[in-house]
Amino acid sequence: MTATPSSARRSFRFPLVLQIEPRMDSPRWLALLVSVVAVLLALVMGAVVLALVGGNPFRAYAHIAGAAFGSLGVFSDTLVKATPLIFTGTACAVAFKMKLWNIGAEGQFFMGALGASIVILAGVVSEDASRLVTLAAMVVGGALFGAAWGFIPGILKARLRVNEIITTLMLNYISFALVNYFIFGVWSEGGFQMTRTFQRAAWLPRISDLADQFPIMRGLTTHAGFILAVGVAIIAWYILFRSLWGYEIRLIGDNPRAAKYAGIKITRNTVLILMLSGGIAGLGGMSEIAGVIHRLQGSISPGYGFTGIIIAWLAKLNPLLVIPVSILFGGLILAGREIQPSGIPRLIQGIILFMLIASEVFLRYHIRLVRRPA
Repeated sequence: MTATPSSARRSFRFPLVLQIEPRMDSPRWLALLVSVVAVLLALVMGAVVLALVGGNPFRAYAHIAGAAFGSLGVFSDTLVKATPLIFTGTACAVAFKMKLWNIGAEGQFFMGALGASIVILAGVVSEDASRLVTLAAMVVGGALFGAAWGFIPGILKARLRVNEIITTLMLNYISFALVNYFIFGVWSEGGFQMTRTFQRAAWLPRISDLADQFPIMRGLTTHAGFILAVGVAIIAWYILFRSLWGYEIRLIGDNPRAAKYAGIKITRNTVLILMLSGGIAGLGGMSEIAGVIHRLQGSISPGYGFTGIIIAWLAKLNPLLVIPVSILFGGLILAGREIQPSGIPRLIQGIILFMLIASEVFLRYHIRLVRRPA
């Protein structure tokens, strides 16, 4: 007996079917597991690329680990690289928690550096002022300029419903051009794209400054900006998860309609959160020029603001988790300078971001294979 086409099709149907159901609640352990798996998959895919170009993935990753964490000296350098990442990662986490997609941390970082530089180069404080007064003024200047760069997309979003992704992204390029105006023209030293070196009072203290009392600290480059970054992350965590304002922020992010019904001022909070996010990123710019570069120049960031987006997602928008994740990425950036091809570290970062975005499906939905009904 010859089978009909319809019966043939039924006989070859796959016995299992993919079933997707929305999750009512996502357990905390699942979010952590998904992040870990995303990093591991990114490392595996990076290893595949290394192998394809003729490299040894195991030796490359061993070299990265040794170059970033292999000794006290290189770990100190890793913390230096992690410091601006803690600032930008925390800045992104704060905004993202309210579902405000601040893609402008890079520009706010540059504006913070500009604001801190104005304090020194425009004579806001005298050159013979104490280190405490000078650094305090630079902190205020960096935070205010970063917050101002967050105010613009905040007020446009709150009043005119302008998409903050577009405005924060476009403001990045304006900030780059504004910094270039000062370093190529107004404050250029000898026509080069950099300003004069700041006076010593404008330098953040380093661990190596204590080498006379403690010889083991000789050569350690970690500066006080790292302590400031950790303190800012802790304060941001407290605001988000232990304060009434933080509850309002999280409620607006989870359910704006319920927040509005409860009488929470969404317009005001939109402006304030983007200003807070910008101010934190601006502190990162201040920390970088006061702790590492000691002048304003165009190449103060290899993309710290954009990397902060990845860090915030990997930390699941928790400012406390931003700290260890930033240290890991700081080590990747530091050791990546010795890896060939040179794009491997950025490749790994991009794959991690892609995996994290894809992993949202597993956090929002139950995905299982079930037997197809008869």
